Amino acid sequence: MITDSNTSRWNNKCLVTGSAGFIGFHIAQRLLREGYSVIGIDNLNDYYEVSLKEHRLSILNKEHDFTFVKGSIADANTVIHLFKEYRPSIVINLAAQAGVRYSLENPIIYIESNITGFINLLEAIRNYNVKHFIYASSSSVYGMNSIVPYSESDQVNEPMSFYAVTKRTNELSAYAYSHLFGIPSTGLRLFTVYGPLGRPDMAYYSFLNNHFSNKPITIYNNKDTPENIMRDFTYIDDVVESILRIIPLPPQGKIPTAIYNIGNSMPIELLNFISSLEKALSASLSEDIRFKKVYVNRKPGDVIQTFAHSEALQNLIGYKPSTTLDEGLKPFSDWYVDYYGLKK
Repeated sequence: MITDSNTSRWNNKCLVTGSAGFIGFHIAQRLLREGYSVIGIDNLNDYYEVSLKEHRLSILNKEHDFTFVKGSIADANTVIHLFKEYRPSIVINLAAQAGVRYSLENPIIYIESNITGFINLLEAIRNYNVKHFIYASSSSVYGMNSIVPYSESDQVNEPMSFYAVTKRTNELSAYAYSHLFGIPSTGLRLFTVYGPLGRPDMAYYSFLNNHFSNKPITIYNNKDTPENIMRDFTYIDDVVESILRIIPLPPQGKIPTAIYNIGNSMPIELLNFISSLEKALSASLSEDIRFKKVYVNRKPGDVIQTFAHSEALQNLIGYKPSTTLDEGLKPFSDWYVDYYGLKK
């Protein structure tokens, strides 16, 4: 377990919300390897295939220091029970309704999962002896900010989606609770996290789903326009390592709250990303793969570019995400081929 002189008095219990989700699973798995006792909660909703969430959960359930509670953080009684029963020293909130485009179709469920659930956690934390509250925010809060790379000090008052609105609301709520009740909180603006056991609604995963269903992939970047979609892709292991290093470093001071970017700081053009994914899948299958492609205009809420300035986090933890796209896509592709039994 990662410790220092400031954390030696903490217990080793960590509550991970969204523990059957992509990032939550990987964080919980690493915490268990580091000697933490992990309490996971997830409502196992059907936003994407529940069988994948159950698969992740089956891996965690093999660990004797993992306890799973099926439930929603949007239910205040469930949250209070968790804290009363297990009394975690660390809370890592990764439970959220994800998806920028889906938030345009069904914004109401984002209030329940992303805002109500978040406030329920803060209310419980203020009444129990939690040493560090860490929560996932998103690069989406930067909206159409034209100044790149995005810095934590930038203005974030022009969200492009309701999903971004909920994440910015989380940041403001955490600040208020830190100011009012001294809750040490760290928000992490994550930049396009990818990797094995990922989310099927993410582009890299859905591209493979379409390919193996003999469907073209949809590229939301009309190739005849000058707008070139770029994303700062961050490999899951880099995110996990960053969070593990953050745990023993709760913010100090009169208002103990902080926000950091976690990104690779190396935006990749969408078409180059697709070429890298084709290359990774070709290697996994030992055959040449080329996706069928359909180009359409950008959707409302999509931003043109994401680009993380990550110096503040690097100075804090002495670590910078550095996994290249080729290095990260190959493990995902290998896992996908194995998980779906596609190897000839």
